[in-house]
Amino acid sequence: MECRTALEGQLRRQADWLGESWLWLLRTKVLPVTGPRPAALDVGCGPGYVMETFAKELGLGVEGVDRDPDMVEACRARGLKALRAEAAGLPFPDESFPIVYCTFLLLWAPEPVRVLRELRRVSSEWVLCLAEPDYGGRLDYPGGLEGLGNILAGGLQKEGADPYIGRKLRSLFSESGLRAEVGLHPGVWELERLKRERAEEWRNVASSARLLGIERDQLESYRGKWHEALERGTLFQFNPVFYALARK
Repeated sequence: MECRTALEGQLRRQADWLGESWLWLLRTKVLPVTGPRPAALDVGCGPGYVMETFAKELGLGVEGVDRDPDMVEACRARGLKALRAEAAGLPFPDESFPIVYCTFLLLWAPEPVRVLRELRRVSSEWVLCLAEPDYGGRLDYPGGLEGLGNILAGGLQKEGADPYIGRKLRSLFSESGLRAEVGLHPGVWELERLKRERAEEWRNVASSARLLGIERDQLESYRGKWHEALERGTLFQFNPVFYALARK
């Protein structure tokens, strides 16, 4: 239960952080050349935070699929339409949805091109990858904090994810037969946000450190420097998160 709660909390943080950027992308680049209030499919929908935002703010009729039955149940408990399915084998006919999108999905996919080809199959107009990270471009300042990105990247790799998927989006879309516009979300965290979310941020770092077998003293050294910089107002953290938009 604790693990599930932490995961949902992280998904909520991501939706809060990137929500305005996602809405801007759809309002300016997708919806102006798509029919009014088109249907959309959220692949790897999790508990449905992105679905909820798009339904409320854009009036989209959104359905979701996720491989985790608990996530599907979480969607349904809040009145969202969702079903259990694998991203690489969607239970829909060809061209079922004008818009098919995913967020933070491809980094967990063993075969991301296969997933994108499936998204392309069930889409009639757009395939959108709204967020994928690249920890190889992470910046932490001041000095002494540079290794935090490597800890987080290593933890993701231990869990079977690709922490450098962001830089590969154009190539992956091309291999799946799609020509994508690739861009970068605003990735500099405001100081007040870092203060509000310090506990969640360090929970993620500590989890990755445990997976990598990093000594407690080394982790505490990072923690002390990070908190000191935060209180002094000198902390800078940049988390590159990329998007890719493709029109069929």
